[in-house]
Amino acid sequence: MKIGILTQPLSTNYGGLLQAYALQVVLKNMDHEVWTVDKQETELSIIVKIFSILKRFMLRILYLNPNLIRVWATKNEQNKINIHTNRFIKQNINTTKKIKSFSKLTFLKKYNFDAYVVGSDQVWRLKYSPLITNYFLDFIDKNENVKRIAYAASFGVDKWEFSPKLTRQCAILSKRFDAISVREDSAIQLCQENLGVEAYQVVDPTMLLTKEDYLILVEKDKVPKSTGTLLVYVLDKSIENNEIIKRIELEMGLTPFSIMAKNTFYEVGKDNLKDCIFPPVTEWIRGFLDAKYVITDSFHGTVFSIIFNKPFICIGNMDRGVIRFTSLLKIFGLEDRLILSKDELTEEKIKKNIDFNFVNETLYIEKQKAIKFLFSTLNN
Repeated sequence: MKIGILTQPLSTNYGGLLQAYALQVVLKNMDHEVWTVDKQETELSIIVKIFSILKRFMLRILYLNPNLIRVWATKNEQNKINIHTNRFIKQNINTTKKIKSFSKLTFLKKYNFDAYVVGSDQVWRLKYSPLITNYFLDFIDKNENVKRIAYAASFGVDKWEFSPKLTRQCAILSKRFDAISVREDSAIQLCQENLGVEAYQVVDPTMLLTKEDYLILVEKDKVPKSTGTLLVYVLDKSIENNEIIKRIELEMGLTPFSIMAKNTFYEVGKDNLKDCIFPPVTEWIRGFLDAKYVITDSFHGTVFSIIFNKPFICIGNMDRGVIRFTSLLKIFGLEDRLILSKDELTEEKIKKNIDFNFVNETLYIEKQKAIKFLFSTLNN
């Protein structure tokens, strides 16, 4: 069977890249021919660029930001920033030709896909998918003989964000799906109440592969040993998060290290472009192998801590959606690994052992359920 995967644009997000990779591997192992739709990120509009320039120019006049005017990278600059992640995509993910706008998704008909799989990641969250009906496969004709499947699709939050009109549109489209699975338990109810469809909870695609599967990638790239023992993968920079990191560093007596771009182009501009380059994906994976402890506020940072059996603390952020974390941790009985503020961090919580035997047994069961869902749906 020829399958097209529709997920968020492949860019520099390690979790996003690895979930796309993992889902493709699993489907290929089922003897399918698999392609991931290479949807490009939407470029900034002229109006947004002009507004950004005017804003930065005023800051420069006021000496609040004397050096930086342009806040977006050119195509060549972005290619330098993405050099390692682009290489990972080229070497490991089979993609369609680039599609620069969702209005051109009908171009996919030339591939003659027998099935489309939507997911995983936050494909059904308006914040990240403005043309969200595309992720409900609105570009496929109603009577077209093609399977429509959602795998671990995520709304990102536990509250319904669609307008009444959009809800009606997506309800019609979702009823054309052969099967729908979601990543968060709360999404089951959202689908029932708002779309009128039945949904099943499955784990993120990255959890369908083993630690050994990921280490093959690391070994192929000959990635050297990490520089520390306390992996810090924290996306939200804040004074409070720094205090949490320092507290755990002192309590555990470990050496912190991070595998992230040092800065963003928005923060430092073209003069410090080298600080904006994202490290290789395999270096990020290697970080979990070498870590004795992990601090993260990332969903996939939490996932890989579980896969690699590393003790961890997860810092929740209400604005970015805590339900993604609570739903995941609930499966493995690890709810106590999540904190929402530094006040919840105690020595007991930091040093509490995790029963990874139970975690691994649970992961095996969840993996079998997910693979059965994919296999049965594609073969019925």
